[in-house]
Amino acid sequence: MKWLETCWYNDQAAPLYLRPLEWLYCALARKKHQRDIEEQWEPPVPLIIVGNISAGGTGKTPLAVYLIEELRKQGYKPGVVSRGYKSQAPQYPFDVSLADSPVQSGDEPYMLYRRSGCPVIIDPDRCAATQFLLKNYDCDVVISDDGLQHYRLGRDIEIAVVDGARGLGNGHCLPAGPLREKASRLSSVDYVVCNGSDCASLGEIDNTYVMKLQPTHFKSCGSAQSVAADQFTASSINAVAGIGNPQRFFDTLNLIFNHETDTTKIHCYPKPDHHDFSESDFLFSELGVTVMTEKDAVKVEDFELNDAWYLEVGAQLPNDFISAIITQLEQIKKVKGK
Repeated sequence: MKWLETCWYNDQAAPLYLRPLEWLYCALARKKHQRDIEEQWEPPVPLIIVGNISAGGTGKTPLAVYLIEELRKQGYKPGVVSRGYKSQAPQYPFDVSLADSPVQSGDEPYMLYRRSGCPVIIDPDRCAATQFLLKNYDCDVVISDDGLQHYRLGRDIEIAVVDGARGLGNGHCLPAGPLREKASRLSSVDYVVCNGSDCASLGEIDNTYVMKLQPTHFKSCGSAQSVAADQFTASSINAVAGIGNPQRFFDTLNLIFNHETDTTKIHCYPKPDHHDFSESDFLFSELGVTVMTEKDAVKVEDFELNDAWYLEVGAQLPNDFISAIITQLEQIKKVKGK
C-alpha cells in the first residue's frame, strides 16, 4: 500500500496497468450510486454529510467535532451516524455509548463520542443508523461522518474535506489514484473545506474554506493530567500515529517544539490508518515521552504505558463558514417543517 500512495501523491503518473481497474471501479461506482439514488431515503430532519472524495484521512473527525460544538451554541441538538469502520459490534445499528472499547465501535466513532458526548450510532447502512438515532434520541440535525458516497441516505448539506498538503494526488480514481469519485464531484457539494492550506491546486471552486487544526492540550493517557500545548516540555519524544496521513501529525509536533531555541528531538513512528496497536508498538530504542493522536489514544487505554500523552486539537474555520451553514439549516427546517 505504501508504494501505491507514493505513486498517488509524489507527482507520479498513474501506472498504466492500473488504468483498466480504474475504469472498472468508476463504472461499478456509477452503477451503485445510481441505484442508491433511486432508493434514496429522505430523513425528516436536516442532515449534514461530512466526507471526502479521496481515500485516507483528511480531517473529517475534527470538523465533525467543530460542527457539533457550533450547532449546540445555536441551540441545535445534533446526533452523528457513521459506518463504524473495523467495528465488531454485537448488532447493528449500534449505540456507541454502550461500547466497552473502540473494538466494538471503531476508533473514530468511539473518539467522537468520548470527545463530544454527542449521540453516535454506527451501521454500514447509514439509513438504518439515522432511523435508529432519531427513534432513540431527540436530535434535530444529523451529521453523517464519512458518508459522501452513501447516496441511499438523503442529504441536505454536503461538506467535502480535502487534505491541503496532499490535495487530490495524481487526480485518478482508485486504484490508479486516491480518489473515490472524480475531482469534478467537488463542484457539486455545498462546501469544500481544505485542511491546512488553501488547496490552490483545486482551481476555482466556490464555497471553499480553510480549516486549521490548532493544538490545544497534551493529555495524559493514564490520568486526568492536562498541559496546554505551548507549555508542554520534553527533551525527547517518540511520536506514534496510526492515521490516514501520519506526516500531518509529525509536522504539527515539529511546529510546536522545533523552534530556534528548542532542542526537543522527535522520533517518528508512522502506522497504517486504523492500526490495531499492541504494547510492542511502544517499545522504542530511544528514551523519551510517548506522544500520539487522540484517535490512537482511545485504543491503548488498557496498556501500561509510561509517560504517554495524546495531543488534542481543535478545528478553526472562518466565522462565515458556520454562519452560512446555520442560515442554510434554517431554510431547510422551514421546508421540512421542523
